Amino acid sequence: MATPEKAAAVAELTDKFRSSNAAVLTEYRGLTVAQLKTLRRSLGENAQYAVVKNTLTKIAANEAGITLDDQLFAGPTAVAFVTGDPVESAKGLRDFAKDNPNLVIKGGVLDGKAMSADEIKKLADLESREVLLSKLAGAFKGKQSQAAQLFQALPSKLVRTVDALRAKQDEQGGAE
Repeated sequence: MATPEKAAAVAELTDKFRSSNAAVLTEYRGLTVAQLKTLRRSLGENAQYAVVKNTLTKIAANEAGITLDDQLFAGPTAVAFVTGDPVESAKGLRDFAKDNPNLVIKGGVLDGKAMSADEIKKLADLESREVLLSKLAGAFKGKQSQAAQLFQALPSKLVRTVDALRAKQDEQGGAE
């Protein structure tokens, strides 16, 4: 590393890798400035999309303790650093790539583990964290309701059985 500018760039990228939940490496060759601006907006508020130098990014990833395949650093590279929900950003990248085939998802990192491009596309197919949590809460609520109905049914069945026995005893007592 010859210059202080490069050292500062590596330090900044290292911090971004460490502070991000996920990072997705893409190739942006052929995209216009306007398209890149649209892409940045589609990623959501919790993601930063930055064009990076391959060598400096590779050094920064290594310093952050992340091992990435060298093939991810072929060609022009940009990285989406995600600090929020990685599913939302993965969906934004996937949807933008459908409309703009010049954007190629190369791979990335999720919670410190390397991911292939296919794994990132599968991540994009997941529902958001909030939707999954609400479904889980609904399932728990449904099970609680079933348990409450079951516990309520036992005493009421017992009361009906006792009433039926009394009625039967009254009939037998009145018949004699």
